[in-house]
Amino acid sequence: MRHIIHADLDAFYAAVEQLDNPNLVGKPVLVGGRPENRGVVATASYEARVFGVHSAMPMRTAVHRCPQGIIIPPRFGRYKEKSIEVMSIFRNLTDLVEPLSMDEAYLDITAVVEGGEKPLAVALDLKRRVAEETGLVVSVGVGTCKTVAKIGSDLDKPDGLVVVQPGDEAEFLAQLAVSKLWGIGPKTAERLHREGIETIGQLADQPMGWMAQIFGKRAHDVHNQATGQDDDAVHIHGASKSISSETTFANDVGDEAELREVVERKAVGVAQSLERNGLKGRTVKLKLRLADFTTFTRQFTLPYHTSDEEPIKEAAWALLAAELEPGRTFRLLGVGMANFGDNLETLESSKSQAQQLPLFGDDCAQMKSVEK
Repeated sequence: MRHIIHADLDAFYAAVEQLDNPNLVGKPVLVGGRPENRGVVATASYEARVFGVHSAMPMRTAVHRCPQGIIIPPRFGRYKEKSIEVMSIFRNLTDLVEPLSMDEAYLDITAVVEGGEKPLAVALDLKRRVAEETGLVVSVGVGTCKTVAKIGSDLDKPDGLVVVQPGDEAEFLAQLAVSKLWGIGPKTAERLHREGIETIGQLADQPMGWMAQIFGKRAHDVHNQATGQDDDAVHIHGASKSISSETTFANDVGDEAELREVVERKAVGVAQSLERNGLKGRTVKLKLRLADFTTFTRQFTLPYHTSDEEPIKEAAWALLAAELEPGRTFRLLGVGMANFGDNLETLESSKSQAQQLPLFGDDCAQMKSVEK
């Protein structure tokens, strides 16, 4: 079962302007071109939206509706900087991130959940990290597919959080307006209304023959979206170079037994993600963040490619054990796998030639990198 997050930064451009200039906080901000130059609104703060201002509206109309609005010319370079910060946080949670724009992305957190985390806890921690590390607010939807996650993130803005439990997808969608579905634009929605279709649930109840007449080749995809069963994957840009699962502790942890339980749980999640994606790796990675926020990695290269959980757990624990010291506590712990093989059939034969894992032999390759 998949677990998908859709994360959407609230009023992104305007929020960055308010972050950089505290005098704008609480005031209606209109990011866009001047009205006399036929400018349009790129983003409006929520203080401006209460007056009916929205993105893509002519700035002349926006100023008419909200005369006290403060017009700010866009600074796309600055927005890109903040976007990179946010996307880095997303990729610290999972390697499977699909950015849709500077301010929104899908995250496949299946490996994190299979590693023992609850979807709600993952979402709450993600929101907290974005707020603490970037000063921005993100709304989050969580579900078993992209459709449910994206709709969920938009339902309770700003600072929203909607988690749809597995099995509740169709019920969650049923009473929502059909226009909430991705790909149902104003013209299609108008045609559906003429057919008596107002809600997603009504659309889901239609026979496939009727769906084919309305949507053609898209019929099955639209039906799956309407029932919350779409299987569209989170598409990363370029080939994934690693798969990882990590967690940030609510309180710093130094207890050996607790740390071992977490590292083994994370290793299992990584192994399951490798198996699900048809991958085998050789390099086990351990990421650690201390109480003072010093962050570093350790890695060990196995003698063969694998997706089995046991060698991953053994290697990850050996790397962690070497870092345990009296009084040392950890804020974050993550386990990852990299160095994927190209031909999985030939890798199976290499695995059979190396059954023992020489964790502390001369071939134990470790690397440390430090971030502040």
